[in-house]
Amino acid sequence: QVQLVESGGGLVQAGGSLRLSCAASGRTFRTYAMAWFRQAPGKERELVAALSSGGSTYYADSVKGRFTISRDNAKNTVYLQMNSLKAEDTAVYYCAAGYGGYISTNWASYSSWGQGTQVTVSS
Repeated sequence: QVQLVESGGGLVQAGGSLRLSCAASGRTFRTYAMAWFRQAPGKERELVAALSSGGSTYYADSVKGRFTISRDNAKNTVYLQMNSLKAEDTAVYYCAAGYGGYISTNWASYSSWGQGTQVTVSS
């Protein structure tokens, strides 16, 4: 398994941008699918974006065109660039790693999780 540490959350006004980072330990980072989930109070955890080990991507409909997931295998880091943020994007964002490299929309398919980082968008 890999250990994951997120950073980059914070408070931003609607329409603004944030970039989340997730640093991973381990030499096998490049073989994992990486994903960003989020969970707002009273709501279920939802997949926001995912990136397979081969470079395929998935985005939730609610963030398409606004968010971009990317990875730097040399730095063992995955990023989530969030633009045109809306109040409904407010949530705790979690980085997750899936062994096997394939994207899954099911959170249970991901074996490693970060501690989460709070993103708050003020309207």
